[in-house]
Amino acid sequence: MKMSSNCKMIMFCFMFIFCLLSTINGISQDTRLIRSQKIFEAGKNGYYTFRIASVISSAKGTLMSFCAARKGTGGDWDPIDIVMRRSTDSGTTWEPMKTLVHNNDNLPCDNATPIVDYITGEVHLLYQIDYAKCFYIKSGDDGKTWTQPVEITYAINEIKGIYPWVVLAPGPGHGIQLKGGRLVVPFWLSNGGGKEFGPNHRGHRPSIVVSAFSDDHGKTWKAGEVAVPDNDTTVIPNETSCVQLADGRVLFNSRNESPNYRRLFTISKDGATNWSTPVFADAFFEPICFGSMCRYSMQPDQSKNRILFCNPDSRQDPWTAEKASTPRSAKNRHRTNLTIRMSYDEGITWPVSKVIDPGIAGYSDLAVTPDGLIHCFYEGGSIDGTGGNHYKNTHMSVVSFDLKWLTDGKDHPDKKDKPLK
Repeated sequence: MKMSSNCKMIMFCFMFIFCLLSTINGISQDTRLIRSQKIFEAGKNGYYTFRIASVISSAKGTLMSFCAARKGTGGDWDPIDIVMRRSTDSGTTWEPMKTLVHNNDNLPCDNATPIVDYITGEVHLLYQIDYAKCFYIKSGDDGKTWTQPVEITYAINEIKGIYPWVVLAPGPGHGIQLKGGRLVVPFWLSNGGGKEFGPNHRGHRPSIVVSAFSDDHGKTWKAGEVAVPDNDTTVIPNETSCVQLADGRVLFNSRNESPNYRRLFTISKDGATNWSTPVFADAFFEPICFGSMCRYSMQPDQSKNRILFCNPDSRQDPWTAEKASTPRSAKNRHRTNLTIRMSYDEGITWPVSKVIDPGIAGYSDLAVTPDGLIHCFYEGGSIDGTGGNHYKNTHMSVVSFDLKWLTDGKDHPDKKDKPLK
């Protein structure tokens, strides 16, 4: 049967509208792949500002975001509480804020460093009080309740025979569990010799990087060897993120104040001993700010090896601090242009790069939920309104996206991939 010209025209219009709608729908799906929510805002709940991002996805897929709720004027030595929020629907909604740690003497409680234990299902959390003592708590119900704190400063005291520290802090960001069950957390330690906070507070410079680890699911902790020393090449290494490589080794990625503005990599076979000589990672600009790492996938459970890294890549921003923190230090650069990168070859090259926030953006941390979404929890905005002070942010946000958004549709999980553990 031949189709009339009117029928042909109707059919053509129908197909045109169908294709147009499909295209529009496809675009809308792409733009929905990224979701941004402010979950902590300066001036709320009696706090001046919120800082220092840490986020994990539990073994069950519950997102937990931890940060420092700062009073006073938001400084490192002001009264600080550790607070958290939970999401059980992959970051779509968030439960109200909960205060986890408070000190009645108004001492700073900071550097919340969570670790997911995939063997027991628990979430472990390390933190410091007054930059002098380290404590440990854990949750067996995905962050609903937590145990009473146990002081574990004894573990870091093992280092005093090598380095006379008077200031300590874990992380920040998150720690990791190795394939064999070991829990690993980076620490930075300072001898307090710096004068950047005035005569009434111990300085945070100079500093070194070490690790702490537990082989019994958090019951006891031990100190590892020095991972990154302080010298004229690796200048004042401190806040460190980590990831286990596919071959079982542990990679530390450290902030530092070296004049070449590049981050430091060092590797250990067990996350504790025989660290390799630190090398500068040319792919990573270092504005002198914490940067986070997280594994997205690992063979053979997933089709590809993928590692994520996020920090403020402000190399094109001309702003430079008026003076350096120490005579050996580089001047601080602007904390702007928060950028996420991805490696397919275990950190050797980083071909994927995308800007999350081009504005003021500082500390960040990364987590991946079982649905394949990547979640970046980070500091944003500037309270003074001019962007000149990136240490006092207006909010902390969680941005959620998938591989399709990150790679402009060039990569996606394989349907046969297992959830990452």
